Amino acid sequence: MSYVIIGIVLLCLELLYFKVADQFNIIDKPNERSSHSSIVLRGGGVIFGLSMAAWAAMMVVQGNWIIVEDYAPFLCGLLLVAVVSFVDDIRSLPDSVRLVAQFVAMALMFWSMGIMHWDMWWIVTIALVVCVGATNVINFMDGINGITAVYSLSVLFPLLVLNNSLHFVEHSFLIVTMLGVIVFCIFNFRPKGKAKCFAGDVGSISIAFIMLFAIGRLVIQTHDVTYLVFLLVYGVDGCFTICHRILLHENLGEAHRKHVYQLMANELTIGHVKVSLVYMSMQLVVSFGFIYLCPNSVVAHWGYLVGTLMILAIAYVLFKKKYYHLHEEYLESLKK
Repeated sequence: MSYVIIGIVLLCLELLYFKVADQFNIIDKPNERSSHSSIVLRGGGVIFGLSMAAWAAMMVVQGNWIIVEDYAPFLCGLLLVAVVSFVDDIRSLPDSVRLVAQFVAMALMFWSMGIMHWDMWWIVTIALVVCVGATNVINFMDGINGITAVYSLSVLFPLLVLNNSLHFVEHSFLIVTMLGVIVFCIFNFRPKGKAKCFAGDVGSISIAFIMLFAIGRLVIQTHDVTYLVFLLVYGVDGCFTICHRILLHENLGEAHRKHVYQLMANELTIGHVKVSLVYMSMQLVVSFGFIYLCPNSVVAHWGYLVGTLMILAIAYVLFKKKYYHLHEEYLESLKK
């Protein structure tokens, strides 16, 4: 019953946000780099942060103060990146401001996980850079209807299944997060031109922060970094596209349409819903293969991660070789 109430509350909060966004003209206008062609409300992903507030409130009502206290630094970090990202959605902020906020928020997350040890400062520093980088890669991957929502579910659901046996995070934490994502799906997981809202940076950054927190707790508890396989599909597309753009001497801060999912949706005119489901399905296959088919040993885990990475990397390169010329033709048409 608690989850039903929270789901209804989150739905009402999302609808209330739509009124606020409409009143203050918080919208996303399409440009030549966009995968949409109509004006849509921006920032609907604020519901992800609100779902965490609802979860904390539920814990307090149930008398679980200790749990909320344990998660408090993480919640503060989430609030920080959500507020900064929301402001950035409304009026563009300097990269330095966003990065400082993300590093401070990630440090708070690490504090919540108990890994802010100064005697391991170099490991912590590397982890901070990796996690902030992963947050921004997930943000870059938010470009078509539904992809952020359903891909998040493809990460959260395997974590929920695994949590039944390993108990690395509060079970209700994952369930409430998924409720927030499902509410967002109602308005965003739609064909091109039919979405009521976009996640905005506030949405993609917030859900990335939440997923990294859950995966981070899993990695710390098991001492097994290969659980990053739960983000592998996004990781390959995001990181390889960054490398591709570096080879093309492009400004990484500028908007573009070079991700595989963008080529599928734009140049190959595959529907947004279908493309999003492809990414969701691929990640679910990878994650559940890791959980149920891969032997529970260090060698097997690393072998699965490296093997899957190589398969996805080869698929990425072959896809780009076959279809990237269509994007080049699109760019040429813009110059005419």
